[in-house]
Amino acid sequence: MERNGLEGDGTNGEALGKCLSGFVDDGSTESHRYYLSRRTVLEMLKDRGYAVPNSEINLSLQEFRAIHGQSPDFDCLRLSVTHETDPSKRMLVVFYGPGTVKVSGIRLIAGLITNKESLTGLILILQNHITNQALKALDLFKFKVEIFQHVLKPKHQVLTENEKQRLLQKYSVEEKQLPRLLKKDAIARYYGFEKGQVVKVTYGGEITESHVTYRCVW
Repeated sequence: MERNGLEGDGTNGEALGKCLSGFVDDGSTESHRYYLSRRTVLEMLKDRGYAVPNSEINLSLQEFRAIHGQSPDFDCLRLSVTHETDPSKRMLVVFYGPGTVKVSGIRLIAGLITNKESLTGLILILQNHITNQALKALDLFKFKVEIFQHVLKPKHQVLTENEKQRLLQKYSVEEKQLPRLLKKDAIARYYGFEKGQVVKVTYGGEITESHVTYRCVW
């Protein structure tokens, strides 16, 4: 991969104890926000099968600030990753500033991207509104707005084409007869599922038996 809190004080003037002081963040809110956004997108890419070192995901807030400072530079946060099993797939992640995203900004990003022929996807992380004209300018890119981290209790696994065909033959059904998972669904967007893929969803818990279902992406 290329890598270019709670607030409070002691009561009655007393110093914070070691335990409580661990929850106090004296750094900037801006750096904390970028730290969380970066970690979330790295976790998302790793879940999609991209080569993301655990050391990058596990980077602490203090380590992040030591590298990027209290006011991170957007260009330095930009990163590029390749897929672990398919090196031809390369994803670029670009962080955009706090201003409204306009056509000029999209054109600037397009002009800064090198090796466009090897790029298979672009994730653009925004903080503000994007104009309709700017959205139209994204036609050349595989654009994806960051999906904030949430707990994914079910396990989602995409079947290979052979596994998909064996499943359909086993139950004598067509893919259109399977329960559907819309491509615009948050889970589908999180993992980057594509139309026509069949996903094995495994539910389970400490007090419930494991339950498996299959859904086709539409």
